[in-house]
Amino acid sequence: MNISLIIPCYNEEANIQKGVLDRIGNFTKDDNRFDEVLIVDDGSSDQSVAIIRDKYLPIFPKFKLLKNKHMGKAFAIIRGIKEAASEYVMFSDIDLATPIEESEKLIKQAEKNFDIVIGSRSGHREGAPLTRKVMALGMIFIRNYVVGLQGIKDTQCGFKLFKTAAAKHIISHLQVFKDRSNAEGSSVSAGFDLEFLFLASRLGYSIKEVTVIWRHVETKNVTFVKSSLEGLQDILSIKWYEILKKYPV
Repeated sequence: MNISLIIPCYNEEANIQKGVLDRIGNFTKDDNRFDEVLIVDDGSSDQSVAIIRDKYLPIFPKFKLLKNKHMGKAFAIIRGIKEAASEYVMFSDIDLATPIEESEKLIKQAEKNFDIVIGSRSGHREGAPLTRKVMALGMIFIRNYVVGLQGIKDTQCGFKLFKTAAAKHIISHLQVFKDRSNAEGSSVSAGFDLEFLFLASRLGYSIKEVTVIWRHVETKNVTFVKSSLEGLQDILSIKWYEILKKYPV
């Protein structure tokens, strides 16, 4: 197995200063399964790019910095999938709310020939404020009612592993996240994960959900009202494109 690890980045100077890239670099540097670590910057306006370029690229040869204009986390992940050169592609949130060591659980299931393996918090959201828990429960209810995906408990955990060929096939059929040209703020929308998994199921790819450790990390990137409205809009858009028969049958 060989893996391209995607790390989306948007104004993550504070997290980088906490040593998250040191943890990722030290974990992957001597592990031959990880061919490359693609850090995809989403148009950061702080010092994230300079720190990655000057401090981390020289000491971790597997690190590659890709720069997007600011379009939101989804398009950072899409860029990473398009650029991935390995048999498998994995992505992790840079805050390491799920420790990078939990990748072993995903890899174990991928070795059983699942096309897509997704991390799951399984309802255990340690340390998360009440608003985040309410938002999660609300999105699960709306998602199941409008889009489907019954049987998947947690679509939103930022810790997933795919066969690269499957991931590239899936993103070629995206509609909601096909051609957005701008984003406001951090734009961490629930919609990308939903559309990706909706298409994966529709295209017949096998999906395995695995319980992983997850601890709440306070972040500027998820706000109750804005993120909820974005997620709802994306769910309704997925349903609309389904009604219009824009997705493969």
